Amino acid sequence: MTTFDKREEGFEKKFALDAEQKFKAEARRDKLLGLWVAEKLGLKGDDATAYAKEVVIADLEEAGDADVIRKVTADLEGRGIFLTEPELRLKLDEFFAQAVAQVKAGT
Repeated sequence: MTTFDKREEGFEKKFALDAEQKFKAEARRDKLLGLWVAEKLGLKGDDATAYAKEVVIADLEEAGDADVIRKVTADLEGRGIFLTEPELRLKLDEFFAQAVAQVKAGT
């Protein structure tokens, strides 16, 4: 194996690791958002955890964050709680920063 091949293999491994960490961080972010929304919906304990899992699963429906925003917006509005998309996106950004730190720390 040449030095070039080793270098290329190293880049491929780093890309795969980065993609895996990004996926984990996004799933963790969605869970954090789900727990936050669950609190607003008055859910506690196992119900809050189950709701957070629903939010994580909702993010797998399509690329991007629109599916998560759509789900939590509908759930909140169903209980008479109205948050704007920019407010929810801000929370997503906050939770993503927390999630990245948690994933990097291995927690």
